Amino acid sequence: MIRLFTYVYMLFLYAPIAIITLFSFHSSASLSFPFEGFSTQWYEALFNSSDFMTALTNSAIVAAGSTVLTTLLGTFSALALMRMKGRVKSVFAFMNFAPIALPGLFLGIALVIFFSLIGLPRSLLTVVIGHTLFTFPFFVESVRSRLEYFDLSFEEAARDLGATPLKAFWLVTLPIIGPTIAGAAILAVALSMDEFLITVFVTGSDTTLPLMILSMMRRAVSPTINAASVFMLVVTIAIIVIAGLVMTLRRRRLELERAETAE
Repeated sequence: MIRLFTYVYMLFLYAPIAIITLFSFHSSASLSFPFEGFSTQWYEALFNSSDFMTALTNSAIVAAGSTVLTTLLGTFSALALMRMKGRVKSVFAFMNFAPIALPGLFLGIALVIFFSLIGLPRSLLTVVIGHTLFTFPFFVESVRSRLEYFDLSFEEAARDLGATPLKAFWLVTLPIIGPTIAGAAILAVALSMDEFLITVFVTGSDTTLPLMILSMMRRAVSPTINAASVFMLVVTIAIIVIAGLVMTLRRRRLELERAETAE
């Protein structure tokens, strides 16, 4: 019975995605069965659209900018959180988790009010700031979970040998946690590319890819929307797969190093 429920759940979850993918290759503009044949015309129309290319460029800029900020701030925040003790650590861990628990609607409105108070006009810069706020907790939690198993004695040994704190971090800590940081950064890219709700509030006249898809759906339901959705899906899956490969290769490398050391 449980297995049947699992199969039904998976079918319910993935059937719409499969249908969207199928009709993105439909030779006809019809979005209903029967399926008349395969064609890539909707992808050609999508990539020949200047609006799509502009939105894709904006999304890439925002994802790159927010990921760089998240990586820089999140890495040092995770390191600081690792070194905290007792109640102080619990308070900061809760404060880091709060943006994940809060509804995106609340964060979007709060950001709009904040930008208005400081006189910052809405643009791609405000979108980058909003996405950084959104991806930051996920990044910190990913890196912090790895740092829980980090042996601080490595840094202490480097310091005893004369290394400065910065040099000990650069030569000892960073190579060990580097793959985790890379995986968390790739996750931040995926989250930023798909983020919609906060973007609606903090963007100005610039359009990102999710906003462009929404705009297309308001005008008419076109097979081009299916092509755009599948493109976003493929990009997201590719990013996640790359993150998984980075973590797997690093894990295998550590296992080989440990085996060589044991010999």
